[in-house]
Amino acid sequence: MLRADEPLYPAAARRLGEQGVVMLSVHVRPDGRPEAVVVATSSGYARLDTAAVAAVRHWLFVPAQSGSGPVASWVSLKVTFRLTD
Repeated sequence: MLRADEPLYPAAARRLGEQGVVMLSVHVRPDGRPEAVVVATSSGYARLDTAAVAAVRHWLFVPAQSGSGPVASWVSLKVTFRLTD
């Protein structure tokens, strides 16, 4: 990835002690921008899933390459929300 800002941890999720892992499928365009971001496996908390999708929509990826140059592709990634003491 060229740019990947940490997702914002929703305040309500922090307050309620919600933690989890969101697995996402991302369709990356040839220019490296995400075209689609889909929750493949939920964290179990809609707030965390939504925050993960919102963050990844602004990421910039290194696009896949073929003989003719950059091409669109699907990638899988994991976003972890963990409360620390």
